[in-house]
Amino acid sequence: MRALSPITMDIFPTQYSTLSSVALKVFLEKQYGFKDMTCQLLIHNVSDTYVLDNGIEKYVFKIYRDQHRKLEEIKGEVELLNALIDKGAKVSYPIKDLTGNQIQTFNAAEGIRYGVLFSYAKGKVFNELSDEQLGIIGQEMAAIHNITANITLSHYRKEFNIDTTINLPLKVIKEAFNELETEYAYLTNTAEEVIAKLGQFDLSKFSYGYCHYDFLPKNFHFDEDNNITFFDFDFSGKGYLANDITSFYIHFFMDVSYNRLTKTEADRAFNIFIENYRKVKPLHDDELKAIPYLGFAFWVFYLGFQYENFDDWSSIFFGPKFLKDRVALIRKWMNSFEE
Repeated sequence: MRALSPITMDIFPTQYSTLSSVALKVFLEKQYGFKDMTCQLLIHNVSDTYVLDNGIEKYVFKIYRDQHRKLEEIKGEVELLNALIDKGAKVSYPIKDLTGNQIQTFNAAEGIRYGVLFSYAKGKVFNELSDEQLGIIGQEMAAIHNITANITLSHYRKEFNIDTTINLPLKVIKEAFNELETEYAYLTNTAEEVIAKLGQFDLSKFSYGYCHYDFLPKNFHFDEDNNITFFDFDFSGKGYLANDITSFYIHFFMDVSYNRLTKTEADRAFNIFIENYRKVKPLHDDELKAIPYLGFAFWVFYLGFQYENFDDWSSIFFGPKFLKDRVALIRKWMNSFEE
């Protein structure tokens, strides 16, 4: 009987692979000199996040998708975090391997992917923030802004402006609204009003630098002694620093929307944050008055991101119902400033 020869096949084109946590553990132990680590996938999402732990040391390893972040942008994030930690900011920072490298390279099924090992942010997320924690957030955000307003990175990071946060995302998502013409018309009409309102400010009074652009409680931890660590600077880019204040205000807006706080309670909490921010960094009143319009841009920007990354990330929830609900929420956001 003639022996059967093995069937050989080319690897079918792959869009988004998941690297083995077992193989990754071996690789990272060798690269960083770790021993007896466990490696577990934590999040398969915008990027892949793994937790390394041996009971004494703990780290987070993030692997980026090429479609989401090119190498130049990853270098920019690493450069920004190095600058922040060097100047005393309380952030999770990139760790160097045994050869001094901070970015690792993987020949994955879809092509080259890059990863960075970060220090672990001790503690946990607090969605219900005490007055003390609100004060710490305000002062430490301002401390970060004092640094990012006075540095220029040598590597590229996205710029957050009217085109990148409003005009281009609206073009990107237009096709998704084919059956929701009323909702899309609301977005485009409101965009015109928002752009006009922003044009009425003297923007030279606004602080400008590298902002986090996702400054929500999910992206900082408090430990048992109320020490804070900020993390996930994946979206960080150049823009008005009031964008970070805006995204933090969105946290309170959501709490009010879902009846977790009253409007009075939310305003009191936000004011504590602002008072403490101003202890460390000046903040012009117009920067606060711009929150409604910067917030609209924030919502639209992330709609564009979700649609562009539909296959890899947002297909679970992104559809007509989500879009209709999100536009209703944006409408509620804009209306809340008219009360």
